[in-house]
Amino acid sequence: MKILVLNSGSSSVKYQLFEMENEVCLAWGLVERIGSGGAILKHYRYDGHKVKLSAGVQDHAQAIKHILSVLLSPNHGVLEKRDDIGALGHRVVHGGEKFTESVLINEDVMNELRDCIELAPLHNPHNIRGINACMNVFSDKPHVAVFDTAFHQKMPLKAYLYGLPFDLYKRYGIRRFGFHGISHRYVVGRAAKMIGKPISDLNLITLHLGNGCSIAAIRGGVSVDTSMGFTPAEGLLMGTRAGDIDPAALLYIMSHENLNESEANSLINKRSGLLGISGISNDMREIEEAAKSGNERAKMAVDLFSYRAKKYIGAYLAVLGRVDGIVFTGGIGENRAEVRRNAIDGLDGFKLAINKDKNDINDGKEKFINKEGMTKIMVIPTNEELVIARDTLEIVGVDKQ
Repeated sequence: MKILVLNSGSSSVKYQLFEMENEVCLAWGLVERIGSGGAILKHYRYDGHKVKLSAGVQDHAQAIKHILSVLLSPNHGVLEKRDDIGALGHRVVHGGEKFTESVLINEDVMNELRDCIELAPLHNPHNIRGINACMNVFSDKPHVAVFDTAFHQKMPLKAYLYGLPFDLYKRYGIRRFGFHGISHRYVVGRAAKMIGKPISDLNLITLHLGNGCSIAAIRGGVSVDTSMGFTPAEGLLMGTRAGDIDPAALLYIMSHENLNESEANSLINKRSGLLGISGISNDMREIEEAAKSGNERAKMAVDLFSYRAKKYIGAYLAVLGRVDGIVFTGGIGENRAEVRRNAIDGLDGFKLAINKDKNDINDGKEKFINKEGMTKIMVIPTNEELVIARDTLEIVGVDKQ
């Protein structure tokens, strides 16, 4: 079966088309600048062929039609006919407490997704818009929703509940949800294969480090704690997000800077993190270059980023009691050797130490980077789209082939 995986943002739609018999990605790409008048479709094929097309795309429905058109194109495509697509899988950021696993999308599910909008107002509306557009274009195909939050929904109450009046949890569902669950779930599976043991026998700490960052404590394949919380703003220092902050400090800033709710939200989500500390960029590559050139604020940003990661690693060592492996993934986790080294430095007493020669090779491949005889430390490129495709296949059933 061929499955089309889609990730819809505010002005973009990312896609990958999988042939599930061998789990091969046949084509992938991105429609960006939707609604701007200068939309672009970037399309890549498994054999190295690529094309960049200008397109008049005013909404997500037109974006989906353009994606289908290029997939069917004699010059650029990989499909002979539209019906070669057997099902569609959709990434959804927030499923609240309702969705603890991936689901076949129907009217009831869509109503529940709308109820989750207030939990993820920056993400879910766009996810829903993309699903609606796809269901119009592919009304005869099954659609599956795969949630970033679902993987963390087995956390114990002591890990997800905040120290607020319990009535607030009962009334509004104020709790830690966690995010990046699709990515954490993928690398846990790969780590088990690399180590050569069943997932059920392993305790792992997984770090998804990119523009958004999260860390999770995984016991026997189950997330028992994670750094992101009620929203993706909690936890590690990120590209533009502050991460952990004393809530009273935010109230103080709001009072002294005369910030309203929207402005405060922008402060902690869009103007903080690596960007706010460095004053340069939210891109770790640019910040590391500036730090090497002597920029003190850039050095400060790198130090804060790595320190936060190390602190959470230490916390999750305590939570798990025994750790069989540490996994780095995401754009920074996969490609920034200095960040990995700094996050592990000084943890020799916990049998964690990095082999510098192995760590310094950034080749985009899975690898062990730990010193011989020490706890396994791995770099594993994530593949969220493949997880979505697998869940979609499992839910719609092989009888649809």
